[in-house]
Amino acid sequence: MTTNIAPLLLRPEEAADYLGIGRTKVYELIRSGALRSVRIGTLRRVPATALTEFVTQLEQEAA
Repeated sequence: MTTNIAPLLLRPEEAADYLGIGRTKVYELIRSGALRSVRIGTLRRVPATALTEFVTQLEQEAA
């Protein structure tokens, strides 16, 4: 049985794919605080909502 549930947390590589940027840039955005992320043990994950917030912030800055 498969479900079509969207992931709540994304690997930085997945976040990069969604944003259309490179993995290194995602890590840079995380380090600068521009893109929210969480740690689960040694893993770094980006909440799906953080992508929307990031893009919204970019749009507001451009306006």
